[in-house]
Amino acid sequence: MKAIIQRVTKASVTVGEEQISSIGRGLCVLLGISVEDTQRDAEYMVRKILNLRLFEDEHGRAWSKSVMERDFEVLCVSQFTLQCILKGNKPDFHSAMPAELAQPFYDSILENMRSTYKPELIKDGKFGARMQVHIQNDGPVTIELTSPTGPTDPKQLSKQEKQQQRKEKTRSKGPSESGREKGAQRSRQDPNASSGAEGDVSSEREP
Repeated sequence: MKAIIQRVTKASVTVGEEQISSIGRGLCVLLGISVEDTQRDAEYMVRKILNLRLFEDEHGRAWSKSVMERDFEVLCVSQFTLQCILKGNKPDFHSAMPAELAQPFYDSILENMRSTYKPELIKDGKFGARMQVHIQNDGPVTIELTSPTGPTDPKQLSKQEKQQQRKEKTRSKGPSESGREKGAQRSRQDPNASSGAEGDVSSEREP
């Protein structure tokens, strides 16, 4: 499954002359479902979309809060063209899930979002219709998200999930104490060694 997630100040969907739905500040999500997608892919995408930290906090710090933490809205639009494969210059959409299967699958994703978040803040377009999507991108901020593919063995999936959680925790932390201590030891052992930071050539410039 693929998604294009845009942080917006406002967004709306119009079919013909009728406006189907609109949101204020929040996220506009274009969602492309493939023939290989499963409920596991759907759950991954819902979790990521609702928890991506794309908004500032109350102190103005960027990339600190999710759409749920700010009580913002989400507009979802089914977008099978995200599953496009180019054959020369001609787009091929055979990897997209057929409409008769994709519609109930897409509806289940919306229901998952609504049960996880606030149902009145989750909006969508009109499945299968020719829509005009009006997006006022804020930033601009655009995130491309693809659900992971992997083994279906529950033990292996659990292992991968734990590894991913450890990676996310590591990224959110600064350098470890041991890393700083090792750097300090190297500096004491070789006073002329460069720290590796760009422009750190003071030892070469000294007479």
